Amino acid sequence: MRDIYRQFLPWLRLLTRRRRAFSLGALLAGLTLLAGVALLGLSGWFITASALTGIALALGIPAILDVYVPGGGIRFFALLRTVSRYAERVYNHNSVLALLADLRFRVSLDNFYLRALMPPLVALLGSAIMVLFVALWLPYVALLMAFVLGFLWLVATVGFSAWGWRQSHHHVGDQEVLRHLVIDQVQASAELTSYRSDQWHRGFVDAHEQQVLHNQRQVGNKQSLGNAIVAAVTSLLALGVLWLAGEVLSRGQVDGPIVVMAVLMALGINEAFSVLPSAFVRLGASYAAVERLNKLKPGASAHSVVSSANASLEDGVIFEGVSLRYPYALSQALSDADFHLSAGKRAVVTGISGAGKSTLAALIMGRLAPTQGCVNVLGVAPTALANTQRAEHLAMLTQHVDLFDASLAENLLIADPTASDERLWQVLSDVALADWVERLPKALDTAVGEKGQQLSGGQARRVALARLMLRDPQVVILDEPFASVDTMTARHLAASLDRWLADRTVIYFIHQVDQPDLLPHIDYHWHLDAGKLGSEAN
Repeated sequence: MRDIYRQFLPWLRLLTRRRRAFSLGALLAGLTLLAGVALLGLSGWFITASALTGIALALGIPAILDVYVPGGGIRFFALLRTVSRYAERVYNHNSVLALLADLRFRVSLDNFYLRALMPPLVALLGSAIMVLFVALWLPYVALLMAFVLGFLWLVATVGFSAWGWRQSHHHVGDQEVLRHLVIDQVQASAELTSYRSDQWHRGFVDAHEQQVLHNQRQVGNKQSLGNAIVAAVTSLLALGVLWLAGEVLSRGQVDGPIVVMAVLMALGINEAFSVLPSAFVRLGASYAAVERLNKLKPGASAHSVVSSANASLEDGVIFEGVSLRYPYALSQALSDADFHLSAGKRAVVTGISGAGKSTLAALIMGRLAPTQGCVNVLGVAPTALANTQRAEHLAMLTQHVDLFDASLAENLLIADPTASDERLWQVLSDVALADWVERLPKALDTAVGEKGQQLSGGQARRVALARLMLRDPQVVILDEPFASVDTMTARHLAASLDRWLADRTVIYFIHQVDQPDLLPHIDYHWHLDAGKLGSEAN
């Protein structure tokens, strides 16, 4: 239990950064629950009271019932439940998206808050308020409700988390292994076929897939059984409340509408408990995700960031015995990489897909921390730089282009909001897009579409490159900068990049050097093969 708490602790601390937002979200969820229970209970009381009043009047017995107050209460709780439900969903999901923004490139445990933290708290507090309310008229009934609901809460949380822990925990690891096996099957298909091992490997993949499906079925079965247990217990609780309150009613100590109200409130609390088994039976999966995140150590905490004043622009990029293995991976993504790229020098790294180029780039950018060895960029570990300082000093052109559903100018101004139109036209000329943009009816105001869908692949990459050239980083990583362009455009880009990259530390990532003239002033040529880096000076 102590180890579980220790693994979750960093992420719980992260949630406390927005504790006010999450507290308000929990309050909205609790308000929704109480409004639903109150609506059900008051409706039952009103219907029963109306029926008894009608029977009394039919028998000639004088009776009076105020229909306006309970009728208004029913309308109020119905409206409150609708509004609070909508506000709770919007607000809590907005809070989780804000948490994702805090994490930046790290992975968020969004379901951990929405399913494992807030619902049990709401169920516990909602049950307590309901029990105290029922105790005003039926103290022994309230005692029964407190005992049953408390026991059910423990079973639905602690009991089901322990019961489903093994399958849900293994499910995450099995999925990761299966993902690697499938990737190996695809990437190494030629080798497997040549060695006549493809059928053996495919059978191995199928067997592991069956194990994943078995664990998934086990978790699903336990989740369904948990929902059935909650429904059965709350139904039996309603019967128990009916029996015990009926005894009190027979002695004339309480009115009939109060009994019906208590029974319906016992049924209504099922809404709070029905979501608990499905969340806690999968708690082992959340723990497995936390283990993986903690092993990655992606970046520094708020207490360990280093300001740019401590960065030395003369040190360049240094790798000393750097290795990285992803959690549950069968082999190392990068193995014992060792090099020193001095400031202002240029290198090119070649290698096929899957050789480790993306891992090497992520280590330089501070998106991953090595499992062994030391990475230094500009004199400090890149993971120790604050996000703003990392963005100031480091820049990377990836193969995946991120453009937004806005104008061409707006997409460029993300890099430098103060850039003038003249500056925008200059960088567009540098990437051989100025003539094309001038012919567009709206020129710089042309919408590029979501993810740049209004542009061709080559145009989108050049817009991304133009945006990169609006910045002033010290270390630049260019991943296939000449992809999706013709030879003439590639030469134009190479000349523009050569001017812009002067005095910067540069690393090109490409599959192979087919045209050396596109990479002028290269000082080092390194080759990555299965995570191993070989280097030779040019």
